[in-house]
Amino acid sequence: MSYTWRYEHVDGSVIVNLPASATGEQFPSQSDAENWIGENWRDLLSDGVDAVTLLAEDAVVYGPMSLHPAT
Repeated sequence: MSYTWRYEHVDGSVIVNLPASATGEQFPSQSDAENWIGENWRDLLSDGVDAVTLLAEDAVVYGPMSLHPAT
């Protein structure tokens, strides 16, 4: 099974043209995917990504998860 991130705007629409900080990479484990997002969420937010959803194949594992800091 492989894991990928889906990148979204604040309104929930999917970002089709990925910013430079995003990856279309498939991760071999949920842990690998989560480590990657933990290291890159600030760059994604700076590039206009508001939220992410973790997918296992085509099934939603969780999300959308906001990248904006809690206020």
